[in-house]
Amino acid sequence: MWVPREPGQRWWQREVRRRLPVLGWLPRYSLSCLRLDLTAGVTVGLTVVPQALAYAEVAGLPVQYGLYSSFVGCFVYCLLGTAKDVTLGPTAIMSLLVSSYAFHDPAYAVLLAFLSGCIQLAMGLLHLGFLLDFVSCPVIKGFTSAASITISFNQVKNILGLQGIPRQFFLQVYETLRRIGETRSALSLPKAHPWGCAFVTSPPPIFGSPREELPASSPDTSHCRAGDAILGLSCLAALAGLRAMKNRLHPAASTEPLATRASIPLVRSCATARNALVVLAAGLVAYSFQVSGSQPLTLTGSVPRGLPPFRPPPFSKAVPNGTVPFGRMVQDMGAGLAVVPLLGVLETVAIAKAFASQNDYRIDANQELLAMGTANILGSFFSSYPITGSFGRTAVNAQTGVCTPMGGLVTGTLVLLSLAYLTSLFCYIPKAALAAVIISAVVPMFDARIFRTLWRVKRLDLVPLCVTFLLCFWEVQYGIMAGMLVSGILLLYSVARPPIKVLEQGVLLVQPGSSLHFPAADHLRDIIRDRALAASSPCFVILDGHHITSIDYTAVVGLAELLQDLHKHSISLVFCSLQDPVLRTLLAADLEGFRHFPSWEEAARCSEAELEVSRTACIDSTGESSLLPAGLIQ
Repeated sequence: MWVPREPGQRWWQREVRRRLPVLGWLPRYSLSCLRLDLTAGVTVGLTVVPQALAYAEVAGLPVQYGLYSSFVGCFVYCLLGTAKDVTLGPTAIMSLLVSSYAFHDPAYAVLLAFLSGCIQLAMGLLHLGFLLDFVSCPVIKGFTSAASITISFNQVKNILGLQGIPRQFFLQVYETLRRIGETRSALSLPKAHPWGCAFVTSPPPIFGSPREELPASSPDTSHCRAGDAILGLSCLAALAGLRAMKNRLHPAASTEPLATRASIPLVRSCATARNALVVLAAGLVAYSFQVSGSQPLTLTGSVPRGLPPFRPPPFSKAVPNGTVPFGRMVQDMGAGLAVVPLLGVLETVAIAKAFASQNDYRIDANQELLAMGTANILGSFFSSYPITGSFGRTAVNAQTGVCTPMGGLVTGTLVLLSLAYLTSLFCYIPKAALAAVIISAVVPMFDARIFRTLWRVKRLDLVPLCVTFLLCFWEVQYGIMAGMLVSGILLLYSVARPPIKVLEQGVLLVQPGSSLHFPAADHLRDIIRDRALAASSPCFVILDGHHITSIDYTAVVGLAELLQDLHKHSISLVFCSLQDPVLRTLLAADLEGFRHFPSWEEAARCSEAELEVSRTACIDSTGESSLLPAGLIQ
């Protein structure tokens, strides 16, 4: 998170604190923060383990690679990250990209993580984070609102216990509504299958994708659906009730009974840890069914045990016919070397900005680049494929009340423990309970008020908001990129068509509302020329430049052409109130007929004198007056 500079620090101390954000918050760490971070870290850890297994399946890799990709980012971001809520790890979007560019080959996937990290690290060292400032607030709001709807609806199938649902959002909506009646199946299940329900490694999707989930290859799971629906809805109700309870709790007064004063902190702690408590309770319910010999719930399933080996990423690959060299592997990945790192950065920074705005802190885009690059590079030494910020897990992290990035340390430790010792315990986590946790976390991220606010404040900003919002239902990368493109076009339009105020008060007073650059040169010239030539009497034009802070060469050329054009029609053009940089630029251009006055009043007095002279003096063929007023600045 962003930490202000302290007076008296040397430059190297400030640089170290900037590059290691952990030095900013760690000295102020407290036991209350530890309690919140521990709760959030455990809750996110309980979410990341089954998701990691599923995302590895999407990437076309063995399931353990999902867990291999889930802990290094947590440790690195704890030291280098600037957003307290963000969690790095495998995501549905990144897994789909890895599937496309790594060809379901772990060697390609790990090398892609290393090269993506190098690109992101280089961007951070070159301070290219400013490019991410072009992600505007409407784009972020559109992204988060669409993501909230998409993630929530994507979890409905887990709540209802449905399988074989398409991954594309609109097809998913259609299929879910069409098959919602299947949840009326019986609750009993024969004892033949050891887990009761098939272990399906297809992921709970975050955003739409044309791929479809494959139905389980184990025995029929239709009997599990009613149990999943009952458990999922019960978990949702419990989470909503605990959240409402926490919001309505107030500190007990000293005059109240001791039992009341003692119970309020206990209830508040339970409400804060509601996600972990609900998942734990659901796991106990599933275990009870398992012991009784029947299982009406869809469980996460088993995970191979063991820590990943520490070794460099593969810079070549052995194949039956020989060896694929590094250069050929890079050539095979092609555009993935640009798409994967850039989309990873874009998604992470968009998420970080969204949660930083919601929770009132600032992020450093360059430092986020360094954190992501370092996480991907180090992760490749532990057989990780490319990782990025996860919207769903970040939402869970924030809603659980994480206080500092220390929560990621707890999450990463839990992933390591699960790989080494705890895989058998995670087998009993019902998918419906995890779906309820995610839905409860992301629903508050939908901001319906932003549409009404932008309608009142600036309706044009609704365009990038709506473009991002709608396209994110198709693919998040297309939504964010299209929103940024529309925002850029609107920004360029404001540069090309700056506000220009024109007043006629005996003279023609023209007041540009912003700086003049080459896209606006012809626009300004046409407005002044048309209004001046439309005047019925000899006209005097004053260009008031007190809002013009900069001007480029193309605009200077346009003003020179305007001076000549108006001069041919016996129309005078003078400048007033130009700022020093702009005045120096115009004087250096040595424009013919250029005149400048320090204030509008002096320019107006000159216009009155010149117009008076034009009524009484003879005008020659060039339109110039035979007499010039005194005190004119050439």
